[in-house]
Amino acid sequence: MRIVVITGMSGSGKSTAVKALEDEGFYCIDNLPVRLFRQFVELIEKSGEQFEGVVLVTDIRARDLTGSIEASFGELREAGHQMEVLFFDASDEVLIRRFSETRRRHPAEEHCSVPEAIRIEREQLAWLRQNATRLIDTSEFTVHQLKDQVITIIRGEEGSGHFNVELISFGFRYGVPLDANMVMDVRFLPNPHFVPELRPQTGLDDRVRQYVLEKPETGEFLKIFIKLLDFLIPAYRREGKSYLTIAIGCTGGRHRSVAIVEETARQLRDNGLQVRCSHRDHEKG
Repeated sequence: MRIVVITGMSGSGKSTAVKALEDEGFYCIDNLPVRLFRQFVELIEKSGEQFEGVVLVTDIRARDLTGSIEASFGELREAGHQMEVLFFDASDEVLIRRFSETRRRHPAEEHCSVPEAIRIEREQLAWLRQNATRLIDTSEFTVHQLKDQVITIIRGEEGSGHFNVELISFGFRYGVPLDANMVMDVRFLPNPHFVPELRPQTGLDDRVRQYVLEKPETGEFLKIFIKLLDFLIPAYRREGKSYLTIAIGCTGGRHRSVAIVEETARQLRDNGLQVRCSHRDHEKG
């Protein structure tokens, strides 16, 4: 049976991920005691009902988390189940803001401030974070982007034999995506921001795209970059990876990085790869 463990920081979007997986046909259960994981999976198997898989949510609310999580994971793997651990995270600043907006009490908050509760939670979840199959940073995600990301991960790792490349454009001023396998800085390219008629547009507009791509240094960069990916992707495949997340950044994430992501995606698709693009910051500022 396919088992997806959803875990991570409080306020990082775990509930949104669970709803997305419920819609995909997974049987989801939240805050089940860790020591009951194997018994629950066995009951699901004996029921004879058909599900895409099981989603188990565990986090700092589990009283027996520290002592039993490693043993429970080991039991499930020894029983032959396919396990994935998705760890959801966000920056401390974002988590604090989310708790402030929702006015909810932090699960680790006991006569202490929210920042201190977050620090305690990070310590207690350190083993889970270190042993996760996938780290998902939701600091800059909307609800819809997070749902889309979760579904992409699940569909991309169902053993179809395909290799999925995700390209993310971003602005360095807003921080580097934490879930990227590779980060590429294209701030060395000429910046359309300083061309008055191009400044309001984005790298999705033809004039900006043409401005960026027609530069000689852009052509040289893309030749080298695509050649690097042609080497790396087969190497990732040989190591059993089914996806590669590449973040391409410029100063604001509006012009250069967007154009480069779109052109890189076009060339990779021409090579037969499945590619998904997202532009994290192109509508900011």
